[in-house]
Amino acid sequence: MSSPAQPLAASLVQSVDWLAIAPPTIAAVVGLAVLVADLFVAENRKTLLGWTSVAGLAAATLMLLPLLNGDRSTFCLTGDATVCSYTADRFTLVIQFLVLGGALLAALLSVTALKDARKELPEGEYWFLLLSSAAGAALLPASRDLATLIVALEVASLPAFALVGLRYGDRKSSEAALKFFLSSVTATAVSLMGISFLYASTGTLYLTQVADRIQNVDGQLHTLAQTGVVLTLVGFAFKTAAVPFHFWVPDTYVGAPLPIAAYLSVIGKAVGFSGLILVTVVALPSYADVWGPALAALAALTMTVGNVGALRQQATRAYSAVRLLAWSSVGQAGYLLVPIAAAAYSGDAEKSIGSTVAYALMYGAVNLGAFAVAALVGRTKLLNRVSDYRGLYASSPLSALLLAFFLLCLAGLPPGIIGLFAKVTVFSAAVDAGLGWLAVIMAVNVVIALFYYLQWTALLFRAPEGEPERHRVPAPLTAAIALTGVLGIALSGAPQLVLRFTDTALF
Repeated sequence: MSSPAQPLAASLVQSVDWLAIAPPTIAAVVGLAVLVADLFVAENRKTLLGWTSVAGLAAATLMLLPLLNGDRSTFCLTGDATVCSYTADRFTLVIQFLVLGGALLAALLSVTALKDARKELPEGEYWFLLLSSAAGAALLPASRDLATLIVALEVASLPAFALVGLRYGDRKSSEAALKFFLSSVTATAVSLMGISFLYASTGTLYLTQVADRIQNVDGQLHTLAQTGVVLTLVGFAFKTAAVPFHFWVPDTYVGAPLPIAAYLSVIGKAVGFSGLILVTVVALPSYADVWGPALAALAALTMTVGNVGALRQQATRAYSAVRLLAWSSVGQAGYLLVPIAAAAYSGDAEKSIGSTVAYALMYGAVNLGAFAVAALVGRTKLLNRVSDYRGLYASSPLSALLLAFFLLCLAGLPPGIIGLFAKVTVFSAAVDAGLGWLAVIMAVNVVIALFYYLQWTALLFRAPEGEPERHRVPAPLTAAIALTGVLGIALSGAPQLVLRFTDTALF
C-alpha cells in the first residue's frame, strides 16, 4: 500500500528539457571548468584558458540553432504545463544570440587585453567571471517567473562588479567597481521589494499568472499592488542605466578593462531591457497606464542627458573616447526605451517590442565594433583620448574606415543603413502609438548626436600630427573587428532581415 507522501512527491518531479537550457548551461559549465583548470595550467600556458572560454561561448551560441524549430518550455507546473519557469521562444533566442554573441566578441577582445595586462589581471578568475555573467545574462530572457528573473539578473550582475575592479592595485578600477556595485545593489533591493509586493497581492510569481490575477486584486491590496509595480519598474530602470539612475556609467566604463566596458555597454543593456520587457508587457499589461507614461518620460530624459553628456566631452581629456562611448550608450538606452513605452499605447505590443529588439541587435554589433577599434588604439595610446584618433586612416586605413562606419551607424547616417533603419523603426513605433511628442524629442536628439559622431569621424581622416604610428593588430582583435564589421555591412545591405527575424512570434 503506497503512502500518501508518494503522490505528493511524484507531483513535484519535473522533467528537464536539456536542449532548451543548453546555451546558458554550456557557458556555466565551461566557466567552472576554466576555474578548476586554472589551478593546474602553467603560467606560460594561461592563454589556453582564454581560447577554451571563446570555444565555450561559440558552442553555447551554436546551440541556439536547434531551438529555432519551435518554442520549448521546461520547469513547468505539474498541474498546468502552460505555466513554466523557463521558455525558449523567439524572443528568448534573439536576446540569447545578442548576449552570447556579444560575450564571444568581448572574449576575443579579452584574449589580447589579458596578454597586454602583464599579470595585472588574474586570467582564471577573469574567464570564470565573464562566463558566469554570460550564463546569467542568457538565462534572463528565458525566465518566466519573478524569482528566476531576479536570480538571473544577479548572476549576470555580481560577476560584472568583480570584473570591473579585478585589475591589481588600480584605484580607478576599484572606485568604478564600488560605484557600479552600490548602484546595482540599490536596484536589486528596490526590485526585490517591488516583487515581494506583487507576490503578496497576487499569490504567484509566474508572469502569466501575475498578469491574470493582478487585474482582480482585493481592494485592500490595490495600493500594495500599485506600489509593487512602481518599485519593480524603478529597479529595472537602474539596470538599464536610464536617467536619473545612470550616474555610475562613465566612471565604470573608464575604470573597467576595455573589453568589460564593451561587454557592459551591450550585454548589460540587453539584460536590463529584456527584464523590463518581461515585467511590463508579459506580467503587467493591465498596468500599461502606469508604466507607459513613466517609460516615455524616462526615454525622453535618458536620450537627452546621454547625448548632451557626450556632446560635452573634450577631445583632449584623458579617456575621452571611452567616456564619449559611455555617454553615447546612455543616449542609445533612451532610444531603446521608446518602443517599450509605445507598447503601452499600441494595439500591437509585439510589434513595438520587435522594434526594441531590432534596435538592440544593431546597437550591439556596431557598438562592440567601436569598442574593438578603441581597444586597438588603446594599446599604444594608453589615455585613449578622442584626439588620439586623429589621422588613424594614415596608420591603419581599414580600422579607421570600420570605426567611421560604426560611428555613422550609431548616428543613423548612410552608409550605415542598419543604423538609419533601426532609428526609423523606433521612430515609427512612437508615431504609431500616438507619442508624437516623444518622436519629436528623439528627432532633436538624433541631430545632437550627429554633431559628436561626425566630429569624431572627421578626425580619423585629418592629417596626423607628426609621424603616423603603425598599429599592429593581434589575431583575436582582428577577428573581433572583422566580425563586427562584416555583420554591420551585411545588415546594412539587407536591413529587413533584422526586422523579419525579430517580428516573428516574439512571445
